[in-house]
Amino acid sequence: MLYHLIEWLKEAGIKFPGDALFQFITSRVLLAVILSLVISAVFGKKFINYLRKKQVGETVRDLGLAGEQQKKGTPTMGGFIIILAILVPTLLLADLQKAYIRLMLFATVWLGLIGFIDDYLKLRAKKLAQQQGIAYKKGDKDGLAGWFKILGQVVLGFVVAMVLLFNNNTKAWREFTGTTVPASASNRTHVVKFDNQERVFVEADEPITTIPFVKSHEFNYSKLLPSGLRSLTWVLYVIIVIFIVTAVSNGANITDGIDGLATGTSAIIGTCLGIFAYASGNLRFAEYLNIMYIPNLGELSIFIGALIGACIGFLWYNAYPAQVFMGDTGSLTLGGIIAALAIIVRKELLIPIFCGVFLVEVLSVSLQVSYFKYTKRKYGEGKRIFLMSPLHHHYQKLGYHESKIVTRFWIVTILCIVFSIVTLKIR
Repeated sequence: MLYHLIEWLKEAGIKFPGDALFQFITSRVLLAVILSLVISAVFGKKFINYLRKKQVGETVRDLGLAGEQQKKGTPTMGGFIIILAILVPTLLLADLQKAYIRLMLFATVWLGLIGFIDDYLKLRAKKLAQQQGIAYKKGDKDGLAGWFKILGQVVLGFVVAMVLLFNNNTKAWREFTGTTVPASASNRTHVVKFDNQERVFVEADEPITTIPFVKSHEFNYSKLLPSGLRSLTWVLYVIIVIFIVTAVSNGANITDGIDGLATGTSAIIGTCLGIFAYASGNLRFAEYLNIMYIPNLGELSIFIGALIGACIGFLWYNAYPAQVFMGDTGSLTLGGIIAALAIIVRKELLIPIFCGVFLVEVLSVSLQVSYFKYTKRKYGEGKRIFLMSPLHHHYQKLGYHESKIVTRFWIVTILCIVFSIVTLKIR
């Protein structure tokens, strides 16, 4: 809104010191980071005190883990701090006319609402038990039904896919090197003056993504279908996007098990996605790195800057020993945001690398449950691969302090991010 106000004032011929800063994406990204940090720090403390006053505390299962009893009563639903610190800078500093910005604002609010309802129902179940004098035990059935949360993620995945497929402002561009543009592509053609030369670009009219490690790095999803079924490529793409959003969102939710783990990991992943978005949205960088050029994508860097600042600011209160937990309000939102951003920048095939911690956490749960059921069916007694899943609890059982586990998982994430960025040049 502030961005649009300044643009309106410029059109009216009104100037004031510092208005030139808003012409540059980099300046607005830095402002978004600073503003989100300030909001997290100032609003965060007040919100935590409010949660304590309302006795909105976490109920911790007795898992036999070191330090878990000290976490009882810690305020939860702190994801509101993250959501507010993302929304306010984005609304103030980003160009709200851009489809990508609107899509990410929807993703943030939508999954934040799903997570809030889940957290609220859990807290209500706890208070009802206390009023009835019943010993409350935290259970999976206290909040939203699992299918309802999945439905919310499916809706987001569907919306993301449909916007990328059918909105004319979300298309990747390919440079046309031929002599005559085909008539079928004439309405998708753009002439850009670059380095004193006029260059012709054509919008991609099908869903494409980036394949790491190969020189011809562009992949068309239609190649996954027989030639006779390629008119249904959009259906396949919608299914793939829904799967990615659901998987990453649940991965972040599972990772949020010890102080600061999901928050710090999300901030690091956000940095990677910010680099991808800025590079792909800048024609000069896209040409130098030989990556897909996606117009208007640079504006998304402002949203990502707010995301990074919000996570770092929240980490001030969420680091060990945590003064607040994000709850599903935060974890589902962060996972959905990361998934949507990865799909938008056409780097979804790199998710197993830069979201490596999320992937390992989900796999540890899947392997543990599958192996336990298999051995129980075969031998009559269930056996486990890990001492406990998700993986971070396994290391807690081994005697590692949670601060050390979190720090090492962050280091692994940084290595994954570096490797993901290096893939831009390794082909």
